Amino acid sequence: MKQKQAGQTVLPYPRSRQLMADGGRMGLRKHTVHGLVEFDITLARESIRQHKAETGETLSFSAFILACLGKALDADKQMHGYRSWRNQLILFDDVDVNMLFEVEVNGQKMIRPHIFRAVNQQSMREIHEEIRAFQNQHEGSEESKFIDWFVRLPGFLRRLFLWALFKQPEMLKAYYGTVLVSSVGMFGKGSGWAIPVPNHSLQITLGGIAEKPGVVNHRLAVREYLCLTISMDHDVIDGAPAARFTQRFKELVESGYGLCNSETAYAIQQPNLAT
Repeated sequence: MKQKQAGQTVLPYPRSRQLMADGGRMGLRKHTVHGLVEFDITLARESIRQHKAETGETLSFSAFILACLGKALDADKQMHGYRSWRNQLILFDDVDVNMLFEVEVNGQKMIRPHIFRAVNQQSMREIHEEIRAFQNQHEGSEESKFIDWFVRLPGFLRRLFLWALFKQPEMLKAYYGTVLVSSVGMFGKGSGWAIPVPNHSLQITLGGIAEKPGVVNHRLAVREYLCLTISMDHDVIDGAPAARFTQRFKELVESGYGLCNSETAYAIQQPNLAT
């Protein structure tokens, strides 16, 4: 119950934050490597704007990123592999992405996860429709029901469950997905990166978006850049595969994968001469 005292307001600690605290404690034990990169999203953003102008529909930028991520991970399954308690490396065929969304529950803003199953086998349109469905009916989702139950457990039971979960990759995939994507850039303007405390072998954190000068076809032009943090468990993922994955991911995003045809891409990529 909310209480007002002299010079301060006292609120109950949200149960959902207990899960974040438990996850942060576990994440600090991992040997995580963070890569801070920028992707040129001019083509993708312009394609989304053109689609809205023609149809009135706003395509989900998150769906576009997930489609690119699934395609990039298809080439190297180790990027979302996990080490089991039997000291085996488990590589999954399906890319199950756990993405965090801010939603309103009983008048309060809360973070809710949703697991997108096998995004490497879905089109950008299919992922877009799933995002819109979750945003409209998030309270009844399986993930929301599980969290509401899980956070009511005593702290030592939650932490024991999480420890066991991350030792059994198949169980982890079912409850948490194989990759985590978090977006902090949508709540502000300008460039910037976030450094997460991840539990997954691979976490993508979407940061800020800003306009900057860029060189395209040897010409200077104003471009839009997305800041990304790519966080990897170094116990599972080596530097060379990580670099190749990042390059594949970058190429897919910058080419507007799944959003536009080659003629549209060519027209948008022709920059005006800088003055």
